[in-house]
Amino acid sequence: MPEADDKSAQDYAPQVPQKSEAFFLRGSGALDWGMKNRLARVFDPSSGRTVMLAIDHGYFQGPTSGLERVDLRIVPLLPYADSLMLTRGILRSVIPPSSPKPIVLRVSGGASILKELSAEGVAVDIEDSVRLNACAMAVQVFIGGENERDSILNMTKVVDWGNRYGLPTLAVTAVGKDMKRDARYFRLATRICAELGAQVIKTYYVEEGFETVTAACPVPIVMAGGKKIPEIEALRMAYKACQEGAAGVDMGRNIFQSEHPEAMIQAVRAVVHRNETPEKGLALYEELSNRP
Repeated sequence: MPEADDKSAQDYAPQVPQKSEAFFLRGSGALDWGMKNRLARVFDPSSGRTVMLAIDHGYFQGPTSGLERVDLRIVPLLPYADSLMLTRGILRSVIPPSSPKPIVLRVSGGASILKELSAEGVAVDIEDSVRLNACAMAVQVFIGGENERDSILNMTKVVDWGNRYGLPTLAVTAVGKDMKRDARYFRLATRICAELGAQVIKTYYVEEGFETVTAACPVPIVMAGGKKIPEIEALRMAYKACQEGAAGVDMGRNIFQSEHPEAMIQAVRAVVHRNETPEKGLALYEELSNRP
């Protein structure tokens, strides 16, 4: 055992009150230390936002365009992402264990594009999430879908697991092909997820009323990128979402399906973290794209 220190302790600084730092993410002040610490890795504390790179599409779509070779297309993007959303299969088989990037692990699944997509279950247990050093668990929720109830209970099961072990839950709001994408629907979907315990919500941007979606949700919302659109439109969408209350983006296809993915993710970072205008973001994209 170490020797006892015979020098009298004196540096108590009784005149200096101990500081207690307020946590930077909305609705997260009452969470435990471990959960806050994981959220502070997913979100940049200096901006309060995240550029999450979503590459989990293969769990129901297979090798979609841009994800045919994750090792060649995605691994070079890791230095520019704040966090990575993916499945355990790709994480174990492709992502270098030396990567320091926080992992948001897809834990729901069970359906493919050939069947009813809302027929999901919990496909990864909490032990494997902990084993993989995940910083959050992502689960799909189909509000208004055929299997709405089951998907909500999938989420609450994951929330309970996460609360027990200190892992946040990211609820991903899915929109069926016959559902109207408007602020009223997304207020409903995001609020239900937050009310039932999800610590972060991923949802889509809408042109009219998105600020009411973020205002009505007591926990952070990250914007889903959705289908590939022209770079300037994707940058405008990310910019508007953040200016209207989103805590960043969870973007996939608009990055890895871009002609220049490394340039695009850096342009998205400029818009999300530095509040650069979409036009300046596009100028950065074009500048980086033209470099040899």
